[in-house]
Amino acid sequence: MFIRDRVKRILVLLDEYYPKQIKCYLDHETPWQLLIATILSAQCTDDRVNMVTPKLFKQYPTVQDFAEANPSELEKLIYSTGFYRNKAKNIIACCRLLLEQYDGNVPSDIDELIQLPGVGRKTANVIRGNIYNIPSIVVDTHVKRISNRLGLTMYQDPTKIEFDLMNVLPKEHWIRYNTQVIAHGRSICTARSPKCPQCFLLSDCPYGLKNRKKVSKNK
Repeated sequence: MFIRDRVKRILVLLDEYYPKQIKCYLDHETPWQLLIATILSAQCTDDRVNMVTPKLFKQYPTVQDFAEANPSELEKLIYSTGFYRNKAKNIIACCRLLLEQYDGNVPSDIDELIQLPGVGRKTANVIRGNIYNIPSIVVDTHVKRISNRLGLTMYQDPTKIEFDLMNVLPKEHWIRYNTQVIAHGRSICTARSPKCPQCFLLSDCPYGLKNRKKVSKNK
């Protein structure tokens, strides 16, 4: 009961401080563009991906173009996102599979999505939530870090975190929890030097309360 009450307070405050509408931080115009952008976002910032994709999508304007892409040319365009060889290989294979099995469309079923090369549960849930509006929890670095700090999960494994959050968060909040937490992670609950004294979630955050005591002792 205690954690349910605490979660309720946390969600009310997130809704108060951050927009309720879903915001996707990866620029895209079509489902397949979001799929590719999300594959590129692995071990890379959304801002960096958004710098790369305008030229990328101009060079390859269709799923067919990506499926027929020259790997070395694609690698050059996505080099700055890191792990570019593996990402290029996965993008080409993914687009070929989309054409072969789904007529170039992006499926909504999570079991089908995670069978696509380069697609794990995180990418699949980004697609399901942002394209198909299916309640999904995306465990990125911000969600992982902040959910642990808030005591909503004790795990580091993204899949275990996802299922923990599904158990404690109401379904109608699953999609926007991710976008609100990203905003919170960028502005206040940063990876290094989080601004705990300024955080509106402090009274419900075990990490923040502990961190504040530690700072006070050192003064």
